[in-house]
Amino acid sequence: MGRYLRTLLPHKSFTILEARADLGGTWDLFRYPGIRSDSDLHTFGYEFKPWRGEESIADGDQILSYLRETVRENRLEESIRYHHRVVGAAWSSEQALWTLRVERRDTGEQFDLTATWLVSAAGYYRYDEGYTPEFPGRQRFTGTVVHPQHWPEDLDYHGKRVVIIGSGATAVTLAPALAATAAHVTILQRTPTYILPMPKKDAIANALKRVLGVERGHALTRRMSITRDWALWAFCRKYPTAARRVIRSANAARLPEGYPVDEHFNPPYHPWDQRLCVAPDGDLFESIRRGDASIVTEQIATFTENGIRLASGRELDADIVVTATGLNLQSFGGAQLTVDGQALNPPDTVAYKGLMLSGVPNMAYVVGYTNISWTLKIGLLGEYFCRLLVHMDSHGYRVARVEVADPAMPMRPVLDGAAGYVQRAAPYLPRQGNRKPWLTSSHYRDDARFLRGHSVVDPELHFDPASDQNVAAGRAFGNEAPQ
Repeated sequence: MGRYLRTLLPHKSFTILEARADLGGTWDLFRYPGIRSDSDLHTFGYEFKPWRGEESIADGDQILSYLRETVRENRLEESIRYHHRVVGAAWSSEQALWTLRVERRDTGEQFDLTATWLVSAAGYYRYDEGYTPEFPGRQRFTGTVVHPQHWPEDLDYHGKRVVIIGSGATAVTLAPALAATAAHVTILQRTPTYILPMPKKDAIANALKRVLGVERGHALTRRMSITRDWALWAFCRKYPTAARRVIRSANAARLPEGYPVDEHFNPPYHPWDQRLCVAPDGDLFESIRRGDASIVTEQIATFTENGIRLASGRELDADIVVTATGLNLQSFGGAQLTVDGQALNPPDTVAYKGLMLSGVPNMAYVVGYTNISWTLKIGLLGEYFCRLLVHMDSHGYRVARVEVADPAMPMRPVLDGAAGYVQRAAPYLPRQGNRKPWLTSSHYRDDARFLRGHSVVDPELHFDPASDQNVAAGRAFGNEAPQ
C-alpha cells in the first residue's frame, strides 16, 4: 500500500506503523526450521517487483530479503515507524479525523497521532499468541513442548524423537526439515489433509526470464501462474471427486509400495474446502520413503511422562512435542476502534470490495485471497485505493463511507472456509454479502476488470464534502499519520 501511495500519489503524506522491531511480519516472526511460502513467489510477490530467485517456492529468508529490497527500492524505510503499536483508533465525524492511540513498545510511552484515512494492513493473524488446545496430562510430559509461532532459537532436535501435532501447512513444512537430523519425526493428525507435491523450481518461469529478460519474463510467468492456480482451484471445486483421485494418485506415486494412502492422505472433505498444502519436490513423501518420518492418524487420549498415549492405547515416545495446532485470528491487529464514541464490533460490519467496512468512514481494511496468493488482491486494492483518493480530491470530498442498501442481504464471515482457525474466529471477524460489491471475490481476473475498469462511484459508496470546520480541524490536528 505504501508503494502505491508513494508512486501514484507522491503528494500525499503517509506513515506505516509497525509494532515489531523490524519489517517482515510473518517472515520475521516465524523462525521454525524449513519455514517457506505455500504459494509461488511469482504471484505471492508483487506485480511491480519481479521475483528473481530460481526457486518459486521460497524459504523465509529469501522472502524477507525480497521484502527488504522492496522497501529500499521504493524509499519506504523513511515512512516506517518501528515499535509503534496501535492500541486504539477513534473516528470523529465532527472533525473528520482518526485519532490513533499509539504505544512505543520499546519505551512504553503512549501518545496520539491523527489521520484523515486509516489503513488496516495488519492481516488477520494474532502474532503474540498461537492456538494450542488443552491436552489432557500435558503437565506430566517431561520433554519439551513448543509451538511453531514461538520456536526457541536454542532448541536442539538433533537425534531426538519429535512428534508434531497437526496436519496443516506448518506440520507439512516442519516434518521434512526436522527429519533431516532428528532421530525420527511423527506427524500426529486427527484427520488427513490434502497435500500436493509441486516442483520447488518453476522450469518454465526460469526459462522465460532467461529468454525474455527478468521484467517481461516475470510478467508472463505471473499471468500463467494466476491462470494455473485459479484453474486448479476451479477444477477442485467443480469436480471434487476427480480432483480427489488426482491428488491421491500423486501421493501414492511418491509413497512406499503398500503404504496405507487412504488412512493418512484421504481427508473426509472435498479438495479446497480447506486450503491445499504444498510439498516442494515432494519433500514430505521422500522423508516417509526413507523412514525418517511417519504419519499417525488418531485421537490423543493423554500426554504421558514420555510422550503421547492415543485413543487406541498405542503410545508415541517423544523427546519434543510440537503443537502445530494453528493460529489465533483477530481484526485490526488487536486495536480497539470506535466510531463517534461507539465501539466497533467487526461482525457488525460488511466488507466492501475487500477494501472498506460498512459504517466505518475513511478506513481501508484490506482483504486478500485465500484460494490463491493473498497479495494478488492487495495489489489491485492498492491501485483502487489511490483512484478513490484522487476522486475525492477532485470533487472536494473529505469523507468516504459505505452502507449496505439491503439490510436483509444474506451474510457469512469474510473469511470463508472450513479450517479450524477460520471457524473459531468467525464470530470476531467482519462479514461479507452474497453480491458485489459486498461479496469477497475469489477470481483475480474478474476483480482486475471490476476494480480497474469500473468507476469508483457506486450507489452504496457515499461521500461528504469538506466543510470549513473540517479543514480547520485538519490543520489543527496536523498530518502525522496516513493521509
